[in-house]
Amino acid sequence: MLFRICLGILLVAITTRAEQKEGWVYLDNGQVRLGVNLDAGACIGWFSASGSSDNVLNAFDVGRYVQQSYYGDEDGSEWHGKPWRYNPVQGGSWKDEPARVLETKSDTTTLYAKTLPRHWGTGAFTPECLMEQWLRLDGGLARLKFKMTYSGEKTHAPRHQELPALFLTPRLDTLVFVDREEKLVRKQPGFPNEYIEVGAPWCAWVDATDNGMGVFMPHTTQATCYRVRNGNKGDCSYVAPIQTFALKPGLVFEYEAVLALGSLKQLSATFAPLAALARLK
Repeated sequence: MLFRICLGILLVAITTRAEQKEGWVYLDNGQVRLGVNLDAGACIGWFSASGSSDNVLNAFDVGRYVQQSYYGDEDGSEWHGKPWRYNPVQGGSWKDEPARVLETKSDTTTLYAKTLPRHWGTGAFTPECLMEQWLRLDGGLARLKFKMTYSGEKTHAPRHQELPALFLTPRLDTLVFVDREEKLVRKQPGFPNEYIEVGAPWCAWVDATDNGMGVFMPHTTQATCYRVRNGNKGDCSYVAPIQTFALKPGLVFEYEAVLALGSLKQLSATFAPLAALARLK
């Protein structure tokens, strides 16, 4: 999550035994496989080619799943001994208290879920901030749609919002994007986070062979990124498309993103027509 390294208990060990203990549901269309953990707010914790054990996502704790998370004002809460703020998180709290899944509907290639999130710092449920998601596999793409309904009475100050945060395996160590001058940029950020401006609505984390995962993000031209390299299971590569807006009474916020796997050349070719369609809307 923004401005922090997630710490906590390892929730997703990539073993059959661990997956059997948790409420995993998988979508698989023969090209890609998307895994959702119903015991972690119906958040996405697995993305790979169909039939592959090479999960590109890092689900070190419930804050690292691909999910919804929103920020408001400081409220006296703490995260791991640090002052925190109002922060409903789809997966749960930093103390490994899972969010509550209120409703699900799925088949082999689609999944809908409605989730009652928890405050990341306090662990309290946040019924004033309900979250919904629609997931769909489309060929080699994972299409994600998120919706948040805020019915609280408080108007918060505008904050950077992660839409969504993506934590990937550390072997994908180079962030690639097209800048505002239409130049291809390769970046290996450190920590703390850095900010980037994109000229095309996508970015990708790739490995030394230029293969990895990309995210199509038509809802923004800004993102934040970092890498953690401490030599343990918390190591990751992170990027989050961001917008700045305030949580306020009556707010209903929706956005869509697309995930894809492949070489950098393939990802660029995949996202180009999506960008052209987005410009027509």
